[in-house]
Amino acid sequence: MKIIQKNDLTSLKRSVDQGTAEQRNSVIQIIRQVKEAGDQAVRSFTEQFDGVLVDDWRVGSKEIEEAYNSIDKEYVKTMEEAAANIRSFHEKQQTSSWFDTAANGTILGQRITPIDAAGVYVPGGTAAYPSSLFMNVIPAQVAGVQRIVVVTPPGEDGKISNGTLAAAKILGVEEIYKVGGAQAIAALAYGTETLSPVDKITGPGNVFVALAKREVFGDVDIDMIAGPSEIAVLADESAKANEIAADLLSQAEHDARSSSVLVTTSEQLAQGVSEEVLKQLETLPRTEIASASIKDYGAIILCNSKEEAIAAVNEIAAEHLEIMTEEPFEDMAKIKHAGAIFLGPYSSEPVGDYFAGPNHVLPTSGTARFSSPLSVDDFLKKSSIISYSRQALNENVDKIAQFARLEGLEGHARAVESRKERWK
Repeated sequence: MKIIQKNDLTSLKRSVDQGTAEQRNSVIQIIRQVKEAGDQAVRSFTEQFDGVLVDDWRVGSKEIEEAYNSIDKEYVKTMEEAAANIRSFHEKQQTSSWFDTAANGTILGQRITPIDAAGVYVPGGTAAYPSSLFMNVIPAQVAGVQRIVVVTPPGEDGKISNGTLAAAKILGVEEIYKVGGAQAIAALAYGTETLSPVDKITGPGNVFVALAKREVFGDVDIDMIAGPSEIAVLADESAKANEIAADLLSQAEHDARSSSVLVTTSEQLAQGVSEEVLKQLETLPRTEIASASIKDYGAIILCNSKEEAIAAVNEIAAEHLEIMTEEPFEDMAKIKHAGAIFLGPYSSEPVGDYFAGPNHVLPTSGTARFSSPLSVDDFLKKSSIISYSRQALNENVDKIAQFARLEGLEGHARAVESRKERWK
């Protein structure tokens, strides 16, 4: 891995992938055709991009049951325990409507209601992620969403992975479709003869999925435009080089564009991690992908002080941040920007990916500066409640009318003043 100084940090910065002009145009055309031709377009694109001709693209209950029964029961138990951990964490995020009453009869408040329908995109095909289904569906269920739709690309055999279907069975999700890519996003957003549209789309995917989500935003809501996975590790001389190297590679194996960065004040640790990464790459099954990631987007940032190291971490604003220092909780208090923070040597990043409970759908590409992990709040709407009594309006009608006329909106002023007739 290349070792750089903090002043070279700009070379590591990445913005959210905008795609090429050709990719953007392709996505626009796919969306247009799905809007116009519905099911026919979905089947055509599935055959074109996935090499599978799917006549009935909704998964039946029998297929879900068979997939669930085919999974090793110990694996099912692990999945169920992970789901329980995730649900427990997200239940703590629940919030309630509230109302406040003043002496003059004014009632103000906030009413919280779930969205009606959510669409969840789960990567599939050659890479299936049951954990992604858990992380998107469970907060929607906790929020109270009544209709949850899952879309995921079929494999070469025309089927969805048994792990994904088993995860759906565990959560009680029954509306599942064998479709991926931009066509899946278009179907969720605008509906087809088979699939009714949803109100919000969440879940990660490739660049075509990300571009499609960007394109339909406004007609439906989306969670975020996610980029390639990334990890930053803040470590001092107390950390072990082999553990840091393993954690860096855990993200590098995701995608050739994934970013893995160590920030440290220890030159000895920096050298040790660099050597360990090369050593561990030799036996990593996805070594080709991980090697490309480390070569192009991996780095070790050597800092002169802990303050400089923390400043570097805040500037990176990583999706995943591990703090492997002697005082991780103390250092965590100085972190302003990170999607998820893992504290201490036993909190390896995959702990959060699969089992601990917090959501693994996280802001990438530096967007942790202004955005947050997927949560129950993402599936809720907040309505403001205003109820003025006769006394309250009488006390404030002239002020409100004055404010309206200050903005040149006479109709607004007359609207509140029209109630004065009630007092004659």
